[in-house]
Amino acid sequence: MIIDMPETTVSSVARRLIKIREEGGAIALGRVLTLVIVADEKEIEEAVDAANDASREHPCRIVVVSTADGRPDRLDAEIRVGGDAGASEVIVLRPSSVVAQHPDTLIMPLLLPDAPIVAWWPNEVPDSPSTDLVGQMAKIRITDSLKCSSPSETLETLRENHQPGDIDLSWTRVTVWRGLLAAMLDQPPYEPVTGVTVEGSESHTSVDLLGAWLAEKLRCPVTINRNQDELAITRVVLHRKTGDIVLDRPDGRVATLTQPGQPDHRITLPVRSLRECLSEELRRLDPDEVYGEVLSKGLPRLTADA
Repeated sequence: MIIDMPETTVSSVARRLIKIREEGGAIALGRVLTLVIVADEKEIEEAVDAANDASREHPCRIVVVSTADGRPDRLDAEIRVGGDAGASEVIVLRPSSVVAQHPDTLIMPLLLPDAPIVAWWPNEVPDSPSTDLVGQMAKIRITDSLKCSSPSETLETLRENHQPGDIDLSWTRVTVWRGLLAAMLDQPPYEPVTGVTVEGSESHTSVDLLGAWLAEKLRCPVTINRNQDELAITRVVLHRKTGDIVLDRPDGRVATLTQPGQPDHRITLPVRSLRECLSEELRRLDPDEVYGEVLSKGLPRLTADA
């Protein structure tokens, strides 16, 4: 069910939510967090779809603030519940550019009491999420450098302004890669890695973050090979004295693991969906210290190696 509320106020939206709760009982109860999404109008539906899917694991109230401008000086809103909101309730706020100058005042009356706040910018992000008006309210601040117009520049800006609680979904996308690579090195012959090669898309910031993690943890030179036609991360090679360990995923679905003296192994390793990555971060709700170390120490190592 979608309830349109043109030319309204945040107070009216809050009262309407109370009325929905009274009429629907538990439909508005049992939420564990408030997810605030700041998105351009054309990106709202994709973000809400991903949040609705994630809400089946993490029931939440979703508050969306549209960043589109050019509207008359007013606030339009809609409330989505039931089948249009997954296991959550969705409030979409479409303020004019004037009203949008203070998004915190729009959001505050709609927050769930005594529940953590997570802010998510699914596309363009503020230079400093932690000092942004919405970011200041949040315990966790989720960005996605891959979806920005200049991914590499955005990643560098996020590095310069990182604070505990900031997280990038480009980092979340490499979780499975990190687990597989760590498991490989936790097997005999326990030799040091003398160098690493990471290959993938030239614009995919997950390539940089995985390389930075390996550079920081293995303390060895890391070479990044980029290809415009590749999909995400395609290949990682760990160079060792007795032979290379190779994890190769050319098609974005299945990887082949090659190790000296062992038969090749095929591993299911699909490119992670937006819903999977968002759900993982909503599951954590605490600062990712490893990500902070990778930004502050690992990325500079890549620059030094280059």
